[in-house]
Amino acid sequence: MNLLEQLKKHTKVVADTGDFASIEAYKPIDATTNPSLIFAASQNPKYAALIGDAIAYAKNQSDDKAVQLSKAMDKVAVNFGLKILEIVPNRVSTEVDARLSFDKEGSLAKARELIALYEKAGVSSERILIKLASTWEGIKAAEELEKEGIHCNLTLLFCFAQAVACAEAKVRLISPFVGRILDWHKKDRGVSEIAAHEDPGVLSVKNIYNYYKKFGYETQVMGASFRNIGEITELTGCELLTISPTLLKELEETKGTLEPQLTPEIAKQSDVEKISVDEKTFRWMLNEDAMATEKLAEGIRNFTKDLLKLEKQIEERL
Repeated sequence: MNLLEQLKKHTKVVADTGDFASIEAYKPIDATTNPSLIFAASQNPKYAALIGDAIAYAKNQSDDKAVQLSKAMDKVAVNFGLKILEIVPNRVSTEVDARLSFDKEGSLAKARELIALYEKAGVSSERILIKLASTWEGIKAAEELEKEGIHCNLTLLFCFAQAVACAEAKVRLISPFVGRILDWHKKDRGVSEIAAHEDPGVLSVKNIYNYYKKFGYETQVMGASFRNIGEITELTGCELLTISPTLLKELEETKGTLEPQLTPEIAKQSDVEKISVDEKTFRWMLNEDAMATEKLAEGIRNFTKDLLKLEKQIEERL
């Protein structure tokens, strides 16, 4: 058996792409999108109809150009999500505007608008995960949304404080960014490689998984942002892993034997200690982690850059 077949026995595989052909090829259970992936996919002429539909929808909603642009951006994200849901059996993650990362009320309003668009298209909120950045404001917005039955995927997660705050907020799922943590540590140490079993991103996810399972939190862990298949195989047994088509292909073409590296039984034997995180503790712990502080800010900036590129493209057509 290849590694992808074996991985699927222990972990739910999620496609990290906006490309429908790739999703159909690898048959993941869920799919995740973000502004960067949607912008990349929107450059493909075969997805032009999704953009055109969003433009037409926005023009019917308002004569105000700013309102039209906002409505079109929401509809583009939902249109891609709807197409993905025709392929995957479970859920799709749709991201709130990264510029709202420090705006709790704005995030709440945008999340509700996105869910309303899905429901208008006949899709239950149970099949949608609203993606929010793991800022304090994003986590607090998710806490309220979860109480309303709107489930959330907290993204751009780089440190333990973010993970604990998410668990205490009872969010449905978190996406720790394995590869971006590795990127930072390679640069910081001045090295070109770090072995998968010593990879700081891998160790971070293992620590979070063990903490959640040891203390009975229901928040799911979905490792994300992988740089190589070694990181993925080291996290076999994690509830979910969201993987790019390139690495899915490599897993499919590689033979080997996989054993679960993460299990609830192993987690219960870990020596991780329980902590509680309020706003002051969260901000201090994040501040003390240079990697997490830098990568969170960088991630928000980069998602915003691609969002602005897509916005410019749509604005011209409006």
